[in-house]
Amino acid sequence: MTSNAELHERRQQAVPRGVTNSLTVYAERASNAEIWDVEGRRYIDFASGISVLNTGHLHPKVQAAIAAQLEKFTHTCFQVTPYESYIALAEQLNALAPGATPKKTIFLTTGAEAVENAIKIARFHTKRSAIIAFAGGFHGRTLACISLTGKVQPYKAGFGPMLPEIYHLPFPIPYHGITVEDSLAALEQLFKADVDPARVAAVATAKTAASTQVPMTRVRPTPGCTWPSPTRRALRC
Repeated sequence: MTSNAELHERRQQAVPRGVTNSLTVYAERASNAEIWDVEGRRYIDFASGISVLNTGHLHPKVQAAIAAQLEKFTHTCFQVTPYESYIALAEQLNALAPGATPKKTIFLTTGAEAVENAIKIARFHTKRSAIIAFAGGFHGRTLACISLTGKVQPYKAGFGPMLPEIYHLPFPIPYHGITVEDSLAALEQLFKADVDPARVAAVATAKTAASTQVPMTRVRPTPGCTWPSPTRRALRC
């Protein structure tokens, strides 16, 4: 029987250390909310692939959908040869999105790729280039995403220079002694000292601001935002 220690030794030799591991527990199989390692130990999976397994491991409907798709084709690249299921899922998500305005959906491989594209879309749509993010927020590990991320260690150290025109503000967390008023004051100072508000394309917030766990980023283009005056007037919202 292969042990966790043996696999970890092989991993050290074959995989770069830049790909970190939270645990030296190697999965053999999983079901619902549980994982069994290669030594037969059973665990409750609180990580769930970093909070992405909403239906648990090996949900029967997910297995059936994958098996049905494998009877048709594996990959065509939607940009090259499109297919109906992509459109159907986009339609379902568009219907769930709030607001009365028309919606469109693009599917991307990773959270980092989604953030990178959100930056591009915001800049292209607004014709502006600056992005505001928050201290403590985590957005991903590509260059643009670590530029947005509000933590030097372990994400930014040694990888500079970062993407230009990204500015960070303190995120309002009363538990950490930062109030909404503190954040707004920092925003006003940012506009006085570092960036013209008319150059701001978007504000990027991480769902786990002040944490480092899940890169769930919302990039909001500034037109139509609800900044308090005089910031609102400066941003021309």
